[in-house]
Amino acid sequence: MAVTLRELAWVIHKRIPERAGVGPLPTTEVALLKQVIDGPGQTVGELSAALGLRQPNTSAALRVLTSRGLVVRSADAADRRTSRIHPTEEGRREHEAIAAAWAASVDDALDTLPESDRSALTNAAGALSALARAMHAAE
Repeated sequence: MAVTLRELAWVIHKRIPERAGVGPLPTTEVALLKQVIDGPGQTVGELSAALGLRQPNTSAALRVLTSRGLVVRSADAADRRTSRIHPTEEGRREHEAIAAAWAASVDDALDTLPESDRSALTNAAGALSALARAMHAAE
């Protein structure tokens, strides 16, 4: 089952839609934007650790997201040398649009399945959510 879930996650992940006005976002930027939205106020080091990226790669991706108006940097109140990364409203809208496009592609694929498969997947949704929570807790 783990291999099947990995393959499914990869197929879904590859379907990064091009967004009007912003253009396509590479995988790293999409992952980074989601991480910033899920945990606003993280440092570059924290974001790098959470995503398993090298800090220079994270910094480069953040420059792209910043130039596109999707995130902003703000100085840490306790240590002005440290930057905290926050999503902008545009970043939140872009993230929601990407999530909706991914969901739509999954819904389209589900519509092609026999009713028995759709029902089995619907019934497994709670267990899959619990698995996702357990994996997040282990991070």
